Amino acid sequence: MTDGPIRTRREGGILEVTLDRPKANAIDLATSRIMGETFRSFRDDPDLRVAILRAEGEKFFCPGWDLKAAAAGDAVDGDYGVGGFGGLQELPNMNKPVICAVNGICCGGGLELALSCDLILASDNATFALPEIRSGTVADAASIRLPKRIPYHVAMDLLLTGRWFDAGEALRWGILKVITAPEALRGAAWDLARLLESGPPLVYAAIKEVVREAEDMAFQDALNRITKRQFATVDRLYGSEDQKEGALAFAEKRSPVWKGR
Repeated sequence: MTDGPIRTRREGGILEVTLDRPKANAIDLATSRIMGETFRSFRDDPDLRVAILRAEGEKFFCPGWDLKAAAAGDAVDGDYGVGGFGGLQELPNMNKPVICAVNGICCGGGLELALSCDLILASDNATFALPEIRSGTVADAASIRLPKRIPYHVAMDLLLTGRWFDAGEALRWGILKVITAPEALRGAAWDLARLLESGPPLVYAAIKEVVREAEDMAFQDALNRITKRQFATVDRLYGSEDQKEGALAFAEKRSPVWKGR
């Protein structure tokens, strides 16, 4: 798909989603709804295994909410679509890996969108911030997610001051997987996507469901649910051809052939 603020490229089991909304790739309600439909289609397509989220241009990844659209009538509590803001933050049962490739400015809702992904790569010119404090509002999704991802006092520093930080600091706190040159970012994201595409999709699904659901559970409760196959993805995995194939391939000292069933 090549028209509109969202472009997609499909290759094998990989879907690349590009945000292209000049000048800054800010997200309005209409764009958010398109992103939600795009990621829901990715989630529900059995032939797709990995997604990449990126943005066009080198200066901006995404500054978040489109304030010009808000001034023109977009309500802050309007219909963001099936996945919430940016199509990912509230999309239920997203049990496939999503890679984010951040170039340039990534702040506010743009950073919250990146934090909704599983792995984040960034170019060395990427900069980050949660500046909502300066406009008298709260970085809602980041206030929930960030203190669970990085040290509490670091998260509170970023949330309470709204200060900017660079890719090096983001890497140091474990937000990023890797930093690349701007011209190498897209290729690095595709290399990682191809690596994940070759992996076991049912295992990925189980990992994502367990991590998501166990976040607010006691350790033993979560472990019991795994061992008793009370997570839908775990139950499917343990009764699958892929689970048998993994054991057989190990015994035969060969690479497994994953079928996703």
